[in-house]
Amino acid sequence: MPLYDIAHDTIYRYDSAVMLSQQLAHLRPRDCAGQHCLAHTLTIEPGEERRRERIDFFGNPVTAFSLQAPHDTLAVHARSRVRVRPSTWPEPADSAPWELAREHLRKGLSGHAPLQDDARDVGQYRFASPFIPLGDPSARLGDYALRSFRPGRPMVEALLDLASRIHADFRFDPAATSVATPVAEVFERRCGVCQDFSHLMIACLRAIGLAARYVSGYLLTEPPPGQPRLIGADASHAWVAAWCPGVGWVDVDPTNDMRPDGAHVTLAWGRDYGDVCPLRGVILGGGGHRVDVAVTVTPVGSGALPQHAARER
Repeated sequence: MPLYDIAHDTIYRYDSAVMLSQQLAHLRPRDCAGQHCLAHTLTIEPGEERRRERIDFFGNPVTAFSLQAPHDTLAVHARSRVRVRPSTWPEPADSAPWELAREHLRKGLSGHAPLQDDARDVGQYRFASPFIPLGDPSARLGDYALRSFRPGRPMVEALLDLASRIHADFRFDPAATSVATPVAEVFERRCGVCQDFSHLMIACLRAIGLAARYVSGYLLTEPPPGQPRLIGADASHAWVAAWCPGVGWVDVDPTNDMRPDGAHVTLAWGRDYGDVCPLRGVILGGGGHRVDVAVTVTPVGSGALPQHAARER
């Protein structure tokens, strides 16, 4: 089973002194089916005055910390060792028709039928969320999804087809969007990054009554000689999980048109990016700021851990 060392470094440099900083970090990879975090450390510079570990509403490990002394730089260094077990995937054509998932959710949520044990928390992933509104664009997104979700089509087969179409129809362009770019704009401009493509796919699925959640994590790729690295390699990454009756949560990576396997490391999941942002908070002072983020994923046994091998915006 793959074993990885992960280094995730975030450095904020402020134009003037910050007098108070309160932060929330999703930087410890969660334990889940097929994955176990063996070790994790979080180093904060300058040293924090208060720190509290907890589990959030979605089951993700969270670290809340505060700095109450003046500082013009904040550096957060996360180090994790994670073991990943490659998933055993069902044959896509053997999964239940996608309409069964929609009807199961409708009946379960209306109280007409009990949900299966593996579906008791899926209702929250079926509706709009702050980064994924389902207002005016939802009809267009639903139409786009239904080109893959034809009547009676097996759920997993349709999911993979939708991911493939997003991969083919949308261009990866780190300069095209920001964290705040709306899904409707991504859909119109046909470009973005993994966060955008994940939000888009989730919006498509929710628009036709299915439950889908946002998964943040890391991706390591080792391409064959002469082949390009997959987008998102050695950087923070994002993908989608959709609920399928009889199977459970099925992960799909639309950015790279693949099913996450032993090269994907799950950090956290929620309704959208806002629920699982690696680091967010509020500060008093600071003025403007610049942030640098560097992520390195190294298979254990491949040598010393390199520093800042990949950078994200």
